Amino acid sequence: MAEPLGLIAGNGQFPILLAREARRQGRSIVAVAIKEETDPALEKIADATHWLNLGQIKKTIEILRDAGVKEAVMAGQVKHVSIFDLRHLDLTAVKIMASLPDKRTDTILRAVAGEFIKSGITFLPSTVYLQDCLAPEGFLTSRRPTSEQKKDIEFGLKVAKALGGLDLGQTVCVKDRAVLAVEAIEGTDECIRRAGRYAEGFVVAKTAKPDQDVRFDVPVIGIQTLTALKESKGAGLAVEAGKTLLFDKDEFLKGAEAAGLFLWGAP
Repeated sequence: MAEPLGLIAGNGQFPILLAREARRQGRSIVAVAIKEETDPALEKIADATHWLNLGQIKKTIEILRDAGVKEAVMAGQVKHVSIFDLRHLDLTAVKIMASLPDKRTDTILRAVAGEFIKSGITFLPSTVYLQDCLAPEGFLTSRRPTSEQKKDIEFGLKVAKALGGLDLGQTVCVKDRAVLAVEAIEGTDECIRRAGRYAEGFVVAKTAKPDQDVRFDVPVIGIQTLTALKESKGAGLAVEAGKTLLFDKDEFLKGAEAAGLFLWGAP
């Protein structure tokens, strides 16, 4: 195989799918899994898996460097509220956090990436092995939005892009050109559920940030997103085509069709 690929794995299926595809393309995988976050199933795919607490940055760098890793990827969500749990931060992490002007996702991850670069490890785009999972342009379901919902989509995509520009979130929920909920630290699914407390038939708009750093925090939707949308009685979802990862596409579309929801890949 080619030189090993480092994988810093959060929760969800993102790390699993990435590891599986990278191995298929000839890369061995040295994974650093986060305790209480990463799916243990990763151990069956990666060539080596090391379990650490979130915030053990120096140890992570040492593990990857000792394994001969020069390229790494970050994949999978880490609960953003974890940034307030300082129990497991090593000295390197403490220094990074103390130097930050704010605690926004991009601010933290770019600073962390800088520490790895100093040690000779660069981060690849997190979508590098999952190009086939990027949402295509156009309607992916037979259901189409109404004329009023199209107006909500257009409005919502503009608001979501502005929200992303502030690095606050990537998702908004809209009904009659009124914003019901915006994504913040709670994540997409909880944002959708919050919108469902106020109205039915709302639309969800999700975009990449205007200056999206493709090494991390790319927009992702999957079965959990669909479940939240159905439970909250939303009407459908518009995502930015070519920049949003759509996991379990066949199952997602089948479920959306059965529930009468639309999915649109916006150009």
